Amino acid sequence: MGRAAQEGLPGWVTLVRAPNPGPMTLDGTNTWVLRAPGATDAVVIDPGPRDDGHLARLAEHTPVSTILITHGHGDHVEGAAKLSRLLGGAPVRAADPRLCVNGEPLTPGRLSLAGLDLEVLATPGHTADSVCFVTEDAVFTGDTILGRGTTVVAHPDGDLGAYLDSLTVLTAYPRMLLPGHGPAQDDCARVARAYLAHRRERLAQVRAAIAEGADTPQAIVNSVYRDIDPKVRFAAEMSTRAQLEYLRRESQPGAQQLDPL
Repeated sequence: MGRAAQEGLPGWVTLVRAPNPGPMTLDGTNTWVLRAPGATDAVVIDPGPRDDGHLARLAEHTPVSTILITHGHGDHVEGAAKLSRLLGGAPVRAADPRLCVNGEPLTPGRLSLAGLDLEVLATPGHTADSVCFVTEDAVFTGDTILGRGTTVVAHPDGDLGAYLDSLTVLTAYPRMLLPGHGPAQDDCARVARAYLAHRRERLAQVRAAIAEGADTPQAIVNSVYRDIDPKVRFAAEMSTRAQLEYLRRESQPGAQQLDPL
């Protein structure tokens, strides 16, 4: 999907979709180009894979002041270093310092870039380094929330407890959701609430499967994800491992508080 595919998006946002469709990437990685009204420079979120045609389309939006990364999976960040070179050294900024090029790591808080006011939200869970970018009328969620279906908690880097906390944070943002994959949605808060309900239902199903004797991630997937597409079974097993780790921690008694005297 190129620059013409703008229906329903804010006028200052352009979607340039990468040509990498698949079971995990849906229609392909959504690369977002942000240009504030009247601004010269643009900001790119998630340049996507190292696909020469895709990166060339992004370079047409020059000048670009900054390239922002929602998290470190290759389908979002693989093309970042090359795009930076195509754009004359535009800084790449991510929460993970290893992904940065010519720029400082992202930390939670406000950013002013190319006439845009952005809030960086730490939203770990899908991965440890996941962040979302919030503007006055949109939330760019990367893979924390998708435009269709649900996302994977990519154990061991991902953490279900952190993910539930991140979804709870996102319920406070009733504005357009612009995800890393899939279509835009009109209400991030609503989708975050639906994701929370889904995760709680899954946890209940996993508890029931364990009670019935399922004692491995594979056995739990067989019980809980009975209609899973074989192409994404590995992802269900990753999420199941994250669920088991969450339940293991949940079952441990809390540390007793020591008498300060």
